[in-house]
Amino acid sequence: MMTIQAIREWAWLRLAIVYTRYLLGGAFVFASIVKIKGLRFTTLSGADAAVHSPLHFFETMYQSGLYWQFIGVAQCVVGLLLLTQRFATLGAVLFLPIMTSIFVITISYDFAGTPIVTGLMLLANLLLLAWDWPTLRVLVGLPAQAVPALPRATTHLWEGVGAVLFAYTAGYRAFTEAYNFLLWAGICGLVGGLGLLVAWWLHRKAAGSGTGIGDEASPGSIA
Repeated sequence: MMTIQAIREWAWLRLAIVYTRYLLGGAFVFASIVKIKGLRFTTLSGADAAVHSPLHFFETMYQSGLYWQFIGVAQCVVGLLLLTQRFATLGAVLFLPIMTSIFVITISYDFAGTPIVTGLMLLANLLLLAWDWPTLRVLVGLPAQAVPALPRATTHLWEGVGAVLFAYTAGYRAFTEAYNFLLWAGICGLVGGLGLLVAWWLHRKAAGSGTGIGDEASPGSIA
């Protein structure tokens, strides 16, 4: 019978977890900076919008001032934790209440297809929590389970990619008012792709040098 430890050795699943963290963390950082700057989330004012409408809701949140910026700071911190990979478990835990709130908001108003996006983000968050369950067991009074450590080289690689994604996303949103979403997503995709190529190169290099099981040539070492 396959164990959780055996499943965690699957390279493709490890990569899926790493890049899911990048996706969710990057999205939160992208959405947070405009709030920290004290600007509207949308380009339109909702002051004259219908009471039960998304624009009116966002306008009310925006007019709160400090609370609006607090939401932005919370999203930015959680996004950064996910992007670091090292502190991603804490990030996934903190992501849950924020994402649940956002999802409920989108189904409470006429957001068209937005609930599909927020629902998928919430589902991805639950996947991350399931992945980290061996560590999170302590929250329900169960002993934590040991998980296999990643090779040092790939650990530093994923942390480095996360740092680049955070710096680029935060910088782009901080210094740009009229942003280009496709440009941001494209460059993030390029950074993520380069990270994957480097991970593949490290894996091939370790395998070529005859490294044994338990280090960089072991199954799943690419992630």
